[in-house]
Amino acid sequence: MIKIFHLTFILLSISTFIGRVILSETHPAILKQKALKIAPHVIDSLLLLSGITLIFQGGWFSMEYGWIFAKILALVGYIGLGIIVMRNHGTTRWLAFAGAMACFVYIGVVAVTKDAFFFF
Repeated sequence: MIKIFHLTFILLSISTFIGRVILSETHPAILKQKALKIAPHVIDSLLLLSGITLIFQGGWFSMEYGWIFAKILALVGYIGLGIIVMRNHGTTRWLAFAGAMACFVYIGVVAVTKDAFFFF
């Protein structure tokens, strides 16, 4: 059941991120609404909480499961790049957006393969 919640929050998180980027380009005034400022933080907090719950349920909290740590590092990169996306414009924004999407894809592939170095 927790895995379904986690997958749902993943979908909501990436959808709200992409939606906010689109809105920032097309209708930036809409992003000033209180609900659009709070909702992504609530969704991402629930996503993180469900992920932590899955780590403990699966007994994956050891160095034997290095792929979890790779996902956490990629998540930090995704968050950092997401901040850059939302605070900048022009080329910087789009390069950071591409990097954030690459982190997101990496996290997803690592989650499925359980291999942090799947590309080797």
